[in-house]
Amino acid sequence: MRPTRPFCALCLFLASGVAAATNYTLWINGRAGGAVGAAGNYDDFSYWGPSSTPAGVNKKAVNWDGRSSIASQSGKVRDALDCFCTGPNWCYVVTYSAGDLMLGYTLANYGGSARLKKNASPNAAGVCGNSDGSSQTGWNIRWVRVAAGAAGGSELSDAGSWTTSEPLVQDLKTSTARAMYNHNTTRNIWFYMYAGARGTLYSGLLPGQDDEVIAYHSSGGVAGSAGRSLCNPRDWFCNDLTLGTAANQGGSTKWSYHSVVFRDDSEDYNHYINGNWGGIMGVVRSAVVNTAL
Repeated sequence: MRPTRPFCALCLFLASGVAAATNYTLWINGRAGGAVGAAGNYDDFSYWGPSSTPAGVNKKAVNWDGRSSIASQSGKVRDALDCFCTGPNWCYVVTYSAGDLMLGYTLANYGGSARLKKNASPNAAGVCGNSDGSSQTGWNIRWVRVAAGAAGGSELSDAGSWTTSEPLVQDLKTSTARAMYNHNTTRNIWFYMYAGARGTLYSGLLPGQDDEVIAYHSSGGVAGSAGRSLCNPRDWFCNDLTLGTAANQGGSTKWSYHSVVFRDDSEDYNHYINGNWGGIMGVVRSAVVNTAL
């Protein structure tokens, strides 16, 4: 019987290692005109809607103030990524509007840095303790799904349609957002883009198709130093935003590791969550429920 003991101990070790690995779904909010969830409280989904709504395995709300500059709030996102996306744990990440700019900036600037592995047990400030003292490069992220992505900025910010003294509004100017970091540097993580098109007359400042706040050039992950006019295929007076990674009609291209998986051809979805997972976010949430397992 003695020879079997080391083998059994090894089995128990391996089994415990598998059990320790956990998947999480992180939700990164966008600009906030009103209240946002409490920073550091990963269970506060008040920005999105009822917390009881399914939103991916082990869902966590990565709350930042939605008004300050991207650079000043990136630490909140890094804390969450360190907590839940290091060591044996992996993350699915969902971003909304300016949350796309936030995550892109964070990955480009910090995704190649050494990160201490954490224990996924945050304190009141949203910071987790070290697991074993070892580190890794960047974070374990399976994919990113982006609703109404604002990494390319918004012409509403250019025109001063929002409070111009707000630091985030300055960051969301199209030329500023596009020059803020190298948008092609995603650390080989795929960004799956969902572009809404239920615009209104108010959104006449936005080129091409839009969701009232973000135009297709941004929500479609289109590269370049400025925004351009892109539309649905049935619009004859505007170049098409293509699905997938293919170049758009007219020759514009998408940033590396960006793929359009939903284009709102029926113009059904606007920008607004409305406190109940609404607008284009509803499409993304449904996709997350089916894939973040």
